[in-house]
Amino acid sequence: MAEHHATNDMPALAQEAVLMQCTEEIKTPKVIGYDFTQGADMNAALESYLTTGFQATALGRAVEVVEQMLSWTLNDEPIPDDEDEEFKDPEVRKSIRCKVFLAFTSNLISAGTRETIRFLVQHKMVQVVVTSAGGVEEDFIKCMADTHLGEFSLGGSELRRKGINRIGNLLVPNSNYCKFEDWIMPILDAMRDEQDQGTIWTPSKMIHRFGKEINDPSSVYYWCYKNDIPVFCPALTDGSIGDMLYAHSYRRPGLIVDIAGDIRLINDQALKARKTGMLIFGGGVAKHHTCNANLMRNGADFTVYVSTAQEFDGSDAGARPDEA
Repeated sequence: MAEHHATNDMPALAQEAVLMQCTEEIKTPKVIGYDFTQGADMNAALESYLTTGFQATALGRAVEVVEQMLSWTLNDEPIPDDEDEEFKDPEVRKSIRCKVFLAFTSNLISAGTRETIRFLVQHKMVQVVVTSAGGVEEDFIKCMADTHLGEFSLGGSELRRKGINRIGNLLVPNSNYCKFEDWIMPILDAMRDEQDQGTIWTPSKMIHRFGKEINDPSSVYYWCYKNDIPVFCPALTDGSIGDMLYAHSYRRPGLIVDIAGDIRLINDQALKARKTGMLIFGGGVAKHHTCNANLMRNGADFTVYVSTAQEFDGSDAGARPDEA
């Protein structure tokens, strides 16, 4: 009996469906990862993410966008006819860089990523910071006492009885917050006195003051203070600082925090920039506040979102750049 290829016995319809011929050459890069037989080259490994696929490719593209943010200067743009004389000078144009907004949720300060954020502000790689209340207070608390590793599975009620707080798989003793209270209360007293002398306190002014008072190079906000990087936190009361302000309202009533002053300041940061970039880690108020400020200038020029959220619940946290 004559032998036939398997395809000769396949029904024509199935053969047509399964073995359909490619009619167009795919011209996108081929999928290939890093070859570690070439040695451990971190730069080459990161570059290989672009062709690794899945989320590695998204991360590789994000790296490219960040590089564009950091390398751009006004010299990269043609000089328009109506440009001010001051900004026609090549040296002046070279000095004008993209204003980078760094936004993040509090868990990035609770975790070891705090040290990465500190590096960015210490070396002036970002110009504006936006975060949540926990993203502020956890930085100062870590200057006073340690956060420890635990397990996600640890029972909350049992930890509560032991005076331990759990942030995911991180553990924070209640005593840490007691030390924070001892530190911040005299500062709030001084701020109350200065208010009587005419000082108007906004969240960003408060954080600037806290960064000065902590005087600790391990602190993110110490370096924001040193490098005059504004930190915006419209929900500053949503955490331990809020608890301290509540207690202080009984101890020394009358301290006022003006959030309207900060909304003007952050919006002007975006409006007055030649180009802006947004590096946003997480969602919520930090993401929305940053995006809203850049909306005032019809959007940022460079944007990277890193989030575990998805767009299908309609939240800002999961919104893609073309929506948020």
